Amino acid sequence: MTMIQEKRMILTKDNLIEQFKNCGLTAGQTVFIHTSLKSMGFVVGGAETLIRALLEIVGDKGTLMMPSQTWKNLDPATGVHWEEPVEWWPIIRDYWPAYDKVITSTLTMGVVAEMFRKWPGAHRSDHPARSIAAVGRHAEYLTADHELSNIFGSNSPVDKLYTLDGYILLIGVGYDKNTSLHLAETRANFPTKKFTDESSAIMIDGKRSWITYTTQAVDDADFIQLGNEYDKENNNRIYKVGNADVRFIKQRHLIDWSVKWMEKHRV
Repeated sequence: MTMIQEKRMILTKDNLIEQFKNCGLTAGQTVFIHTSLKSMGFVVGGAETLIRALLEIVGDKGTLMMPSQTWKNLDPATGVHWEEPVEWWPIIRDYWPAYDKVITSTLTMGVVAEMFRKWPGAHRSDHPARSIAAVGRHAEYLTADHELSNIFGSNSPVDKLYTLDGYILLIGVGYDKNTSLHLAETRANFPTKKFTDESSAIMIDGKRSWITYTTQAVDDADFIQLGNEYDKENNNRIYKVGNADVRFIKQRHLIDWSVKWMEKHRV
């Protein structure tokens, strides 16, 4: 019989609190979190334990944000329903449920984000495909007035995090999952910047409607390269929580640096 040695760590809430504090998290911060729960090992209590630990650290004066995007609520032609045959696309357009920020599942954002958007006191923005959820002191401000065409630009949730001089916490994920970098895209001037029409199902006057709106096209193809260079140039420390690599960084500094990087490299 072959014995397999267990390499995962087992983590309680107290373990998580201690290790995230060692990363720099503290009371009163506003933090945008992207996470892979399984990357840490075995968390006793799963997503609930992680959320409780992070909320306990930032306290009553702090705020947590997480992506609660529902990008399946986009036109199938954009590739979001790649697994479905083209012949089904008209049916998807006609019958995909309208976005409801109370009901609509995050679908592709993971178990932590899905639990977080339903957390007591959580607020969620109104964008039908790119919503953000938040809990805490600044939750209502961060999620309010999320315009259809202004997904990541001025007065969007990620821009408001910049205004608050908040933080980004990447737990077991890389810069390709760092939503805030799309704010840098909107601010940077580069010749390949493009705009596109997107469509989603929303409720208008109590009726489902399939609406089209123009927004800046996002491009995360170079985010990993950007992030690697950012870490190297700024001597950023990569922490450990359980088995996961963790980055805890100032969003404003990253955005300002990334704008210059994009203007130099996106030609």
